[in-house]
Amino acid sequence: MKWFLIIGITLCCYACMDDDSLTNVRFYNVKESSGVFITNEGNFTWGNASLSYYDYETREVKNDIFYEVNDLPLGDVLQSMSIRDSLGYLVVNNSGKIYIININTFEYVGKITGFTSPRYIQFLSKHKAYVTDLWGKSIWIIDPLGDYETTGYANGAIIDTIDVDNGNKDFFQHSTEQMVQLGDYVFTNCWTYDDKILVIDTKTDQIVDSITTLKQPTSLIMDKNDKIWIVSDGCYDGSIYGWERPGLQRIDPYTRKVEKTWRFNIEDWPQEVVINATRDTLYYINRHVYRKAVDTDEEPEIFIESPYIGTPYAGFYGIDVDPYTGDVFVADAIDYVQQGIVYRFHSDGTPVDTLKAGVIPGAFCFKP
Repeated sequence: MKWFLIIGITLCCYACMDDDSLTNVRFYNVKESSGVFITNEGNFTWGNASLSYYDYETREVKNDIFYEVNDLPLGDVLQSMSIRDSLGYLVVNNSGKIYIININTFEYVGKITGFTSPRYIQFLSKHKAYVTDLWGKSIWIIDPLGDYETTGYANGAIIDTIDVDNGNKDFFQHSTEQMVQLGDYVFTNCWTYDDKILVIDTKTDQIVDSITTLKQPTSLIMDKNDKIWIVSDGCYDGSIYGWERPGLQRIDPYTRKVEKTWRFNIEDWPQEVVINATRDTLYYINRHVYRKAVDTDEEPEIFIESPYIGTPYAGFYGIDVDPYTGDVFVADAIDYVQQGIVYRFHSDGTPVDTLKAGVIPGAFCFKP
């Protein structure tokens, strides 16, 4: 009981900290360094999200760097990170905010608040970006920069929303997740209790079409041929939304039709499709890490075998490919309580390094 009380008091104190008047606690400068940021989600409602940085040259991991530099906890569930120029945007899902940092010093330079449950950010121009949301039934249109160039403070703000509510009260549709862009159109997958990719015209900020997929499309990417690839988890046994065999699908964004579907076993749980720098090879997690060339209709092949036996849920949790080196990074959440592990592989599958990150490492953001 005392332990829970201490946690509650600590989280309350964190919530009351003033992130508009921070002072630097520890100084880093990795301007000349190449590396990767690791977003550690932390446990839902525990407020233990964190950010790690892995330096390629030294192979050193700096854990909890946001807190070390700014004396400020990140908050609850660090969902994703995106970089634009010298700024990193940390989307903190259950805290409903985006923190903005200098990617070379890790120093806090601003924030954007007012979201319901933000997930991912897609930059459209210097002063315009979309932010998807799990529960908001809208896509947020933000100014990601504010007057940073004149003040040094990225006081971005929500400037409008795109309504994605389809009126379905049974399944709270639509949630929105990852995004890819082709010309003036942004495509976003609707994951939870859903089966749609929404098509948004960035000139009018309106939904203009939708594409039906398998149940619960989890993530999507675009290849060198401008084809969209998406994995769907099929939902789960006993779901009120139904349960079907999950799979991988290829979609033509011009015709907005599904061209090809690869079905998996009913008990599989695929997630996190990503693509390499040349956009000719995709990878995804389905307990193991699978790889597939985009120019063939052959079945995907196992690239890295999972060390876990007997369950599709344990183990590998996040994956991405460095667009500058081609190295593949795989995150292992282990038991979702202790510090997770990240594995680094060359593109031929050769192991390079193993490192400890934070709790539930889920995604990667590569520093140019």
